[in-house]
Amino acid sequence: MNINRRLAAILVADVVGYSRLIGVDESGTLARLHSLRQDIIDPNIAKHSGRLFKTVGDGFLVEFASAVQAVNCAIAIQKANSTGSLPLRIGVHVGDVMVQDDDLMGDGVNIAARIEGIAEPGGITISRAVHEQVRDRIEVGFEDKGEIELKNIARPVQVFAVAGVKTTTSTVGAAPALTLPDKPSIAVLPFQNMSGDPEQEYFADGMVEDIITALSRFSSLFVIARNSTFTYKGKSVDIKQVGRELDVRYVLEGSVRKAGGRVRITGQLIEAATNAHLWADRFEGNLDDVFALQDRITSSVVGIVEPKIHESEIRYAQLKPTRSLNAHDCVLRALPKYRMWSREANQEAQKLFSRAVEHDPHNAAALMHLSWCYAQRWMQSWTDDRPREISEGRRLSERALELGQNDPSILAGCAFLRIQYGADAASALPIIDKAIGLNPNMSGVMESSAWIRIRSGDPELVVEHCMRALQLNPFNQTKTPLAIGYFLLGRKDEALACVEEAVANAPRSLPALRFAATIRAGFGELEEARRLVQRCLGINPNSHMGPVGPWTPEREPHRQRYLDARRLLVQLGLPE
Repeated sequence: MNINRRLAAILVADVVGYSRLIGVDESGTLARLHSLRQDIIDPNIAKHSGRLFKTVGDGFLVEFASAVQAVNCAIAIQKANSTGSLPLRIGVHVGDVMVQDDDLMGDGVNIAARIEGIAEPGGITISRAVHEQVRDRIEVGFEDKGEIELKNIARPVQVFAVAGVKTTTSTVGAAPALTLPDKPSIAVLPFQNMSGDPEQEYFADGMVEDIITALSRFSSLFVIARNSTFTYKGKSVDIKQVGRELDVRYVLEGSVRKAGGRVRITGQLIEAATNAHLWADRFEGNLDDVFALQDRITSSVVGIVEPKIHESEIRYAQLKPTRSLNAHDCVLRALPKYRMWSREANQEAQKLFSRAVEHDPHNAAALMHLSWCYAQRWMQSWTDDRPREISEGRRLSERALELGQNDPSILAGCAFLRIQYGADAASALPIIDKAIGLNPNMSGVMESSAWIRIRSGDPELVVEHCMRALQLNPFNQTKTPLAIGYFLLGRKDEALACVEEAVANAPRSLPALRFAATIRAGFGELEEARRLVQRCLGINPNSHMGPVGPWTPEREPHRQRYLDARRLLVQLGLPE
């Protein structure tokens, strides 16, 4: 076997969403791909002295003698295809390749293929090796995407996006180009029937349809439609290829296995570009009531998938260069800082949320979280002008509510803030009830609902909604409202167990510590309550009880029980 090595610039490209387009209009898509090759791709490869050495369905790989030729060819192809109905993504890398007859192999080809997979539709990504050779020779800008871990590549690769060439493809015929909004995207693949029982095929397909429908209710997600994902039914798939073809960042797959009268369902959430598993679990149940089983499993799956994607998106935003952050990225970067409960982190979060609002004045999430920053400032006694900051926080929250009428997470957050800023339960209950109606499978919505039921004086609902939040997302740290609910019901053992977890989960949160001290005092544990009061004063000597209004139950006897416990804290040294 005759194998030689040489240095080459490799261009890799493919059509975005090709499988989806084939599923919609096979003959039309193939005809358009033929025209794209004949009219745009092949002429530009020849013009820039390239050599097409491999085609794979909708993809093609080209060798060039120089990086400048390769990038100029990529730019020419993308510009010529700017009005086409088959959007391309292109990656270019310079590296060592192995030559076997007319084919090329090795890291030079593999890295080019990997960075092509992370290009945006209509865009071009290049490696640092290419960037160093072309940055002073081609009159385009470059956006540094940072070092990125690529599948089966030993070391992270610094990647740049070529600026100014990303195209917006037009809609042509029956198969429009795939364009996704600025939010995380997910595809739910058909679950594999492991039983060999044709009847379970219907169960598995119904399960997937229910999950797709439920995930579609999360306004934070873009969910690929069933018609697109079911083109993969019965096929052995590569998750990364699915991600590229459907242009999604996350893929949910699973299997169904029947044994006797029971069924076991497994599910796993995968980041398509890296093949990293973000979550996996299994569920079992009786087939006596198939629909109830489907509902229970669907609720369990979607309740955890959305927060896991949210965590991943926060990590993804941290990797982006600061100068390239958009409004969504700024919000994601700010959230972990807000949750640190420190003055410095709050200030950093406030700057990022403010920057997000500057990018997009209609971003309801940025406005709501900026309001949260103001609320945290005066809850932690960090402000010298409390009335002004309450006024500004209330204004931001109401503006977010105005813009987010169909977003359950915005509705839930703003309902909570209404109470926090001094409103009564009657003004918040319709908002939180609307949020639950829009999406009952959001852990955060149920947690906000629990807080609002504290204000309305319904401790049974507080406990019920907290338990629902924990059922949807076992990683949720919904322990403070649950502790309060148990306290108002006089359930000491459960309340104190929750108090321990609540304080451990938020050791620098003055509200969490004050609530914990209130509950301890209410159950007669005055020494433990005194220690918690001292912790509050140690964190901030200006700590105080705060106003009676926000989270004091409106109904008796719960109101009096809560007020009596608060008064004990004053006696233990916490100023009013």
